[in-house]
Amino acid sequence: MTNSDLFENDDMKVINLLPQDGAAYYHGKILDASTADMYLNKCINELSWEHDRALIYGKEIVTKRKMAWYADEPVKYSYSGYTKTALVWPDFLRDMNQLVESHCGDAFNSCLCNFYSSGDEGMSWHSDAEKDLVEKGSIGALTLGGERKFSFKHKVTGESVSLTLEHGSLLIMKGATQKNWLHSLPKTKKDIEPRVSLTFRQMRF
Repeated sequence: MTNSDLFENDDMKVINLLPQDGAAYYHGKILDASTADMYLNKCINELSWEHDRALIYGKEIVTKRKMAWYADEPVKYSYSGYTKTALVWPDFLRDMNQLVESHCGDAFNSCLCNFYSSGDEGMSWHSDAEKDLVEKGSIGALTLGGERKFSFKHKVTGESVSLTLEHGSLLIMKGATQKNWLHSLPKTKKDIEPRVSLTFRQMRF
């Protein structure tokens, strides 16, 4: 199977979803259904998942969602008051990194993976602006599994933009997006299938 066999929308014109102060491009489904299913199964069963921990106002919060972090080498990464050590990514995750790079035009050296087992698990408003990330670097977010609403909110104006992230789809955030916009994955009471989010990142190692 060639790379072109895996892509569903190579010819689709991709536009910037954000009206100002950033760039977010939704490529839609870049994987066909069977390939997306295969990668979802491998991610759920083969990645080293653990519950995430964060310090909020001095109190430790253990999240319902699980996470895993992979990179080119076992480097350390600090956020939310904790320092974590990346695992060296398996071949199938490296393959997905290359697929995302082919759409984005940028190279990624790490991937923060999040596993949401149901709609009761989500992410509150935040921006990915940790000191270890390349300033104004790109982030490629590949969704596998249940479709979920994803929202942006401007830090100054409060203007918001929302979209639905589909199984096998890619969202790319670039430039000043993290500086000027927050984003979230709202919780939902709907019966949602398990979802894995793979966020490929540019780290300053």
